[in-house]
Amino acid sequence: MRSLALSPARSVLLLVLAACLGGCASTAERTPGDPLEPMNRGIYAFNDGLDRAILKPTAKAYVKVTPDWMQTGIQNFFNNLFYPTTIVNQLLQGKIKLAGQDTLRMVLNTIWGLGGVIDVATPNNLPLHDEDFGQTLGWWGVPTGPYLVIPLLGPANFRDTPSRVADSFLQPFYWYDSGNERWFSLILQTVDRRARLLPLDATLEGVYDPYSFVREAFTQRRQFKVYDGNPPEEALDEFEDLEFEDSEADTPGS
Repeated sequence: MRSLALSPARSVLLLVLAACLGGCASTAERTPGDPLEPMNRGIYAFNDGLDRAILKPTAKAYVKVTPDWMQTGIQNFFNNLFYPTTIVNQLLQGKIKLAGQDTLRMVLNTIWGLGGVIDVATPNNLPLHDEDFGQTLGWWGVPTGPYLVIPLLGPANFRDTPSRVADSFLQPFYWYDSGNERWFSLILQTVDRRARLLPLDATLEGVYDPYSFVREAFTQRRQFKVYDGNPPEEALDEFEDLEFEDSEADTPGS
C-alpha cells in the first residue's frame, strides 16, 4: 500500500497553492502594474505566515543573543561578499569610475578589514554602493513588467526575477562547495536581513492593507535604485498613478 505521507517540499508546494487559491477566491480587484494581484496576495499571505511562525522569531532571538558589534561585522561581511555583483553591474552600466572605486573598497575591506568584517573603506571616503542585474536592465530601458510575489523570497517583478539568477553566479559562495558553508551562509544572511527589518514591523502592522504598502514601497525603492535616487518624472507619475488607484480601492464604499 502506497504511503500517504508527503515530502516537506511537496507539503510546502501544497500550502503555496492553497494560499494562491484563497487569494484568487477572495480578491477580484486588479491594480495597474499588478495584474497577478489575486495570486500575489495568496503567496504574500503564505510568506507572511511563514515569517510569523519561523523567520521573525528567529530574527528576534538573533538580535537578543548577538552583540551589536558582531551584528555589524556580519552585515559588513555580507555587504563585501556582494561586491563582485555590484562591480560587474557598474561596468555593465558604464559606471567605470564607480567600479574602480568599489573595487578598491572591496580590496581594502577584504585585506585590512579581515575579509570584510570591518569596514575600513567608508571612513576613507569609499561609500557603500549596491547594484544588481535588475538595476542594469532598468538602466538600459528594460521595463519592469508586472509585479510578482515569489514564494519564500517576497516582492519582485518580471524583470528582476531572472536577474537574481544571473547575480547568484557572481557570489563567491556559489562557487565554494567544500561542505555546508554555502547553506550556513545563506541562512545567516537571511536571518541578518530579517533582523534589520524588525524596526519596520510596527509600521507594517499599522497600515490598512499591508500587501499594497509592501508593493508600493518595493516599487518606489526599485525605481530610485535603478535611477540612482533621481528617477525621471514619468517614472514618478507611474508610481503615483498606482498609488492613486489603490487609495480609491481602499476607500470604504468604493
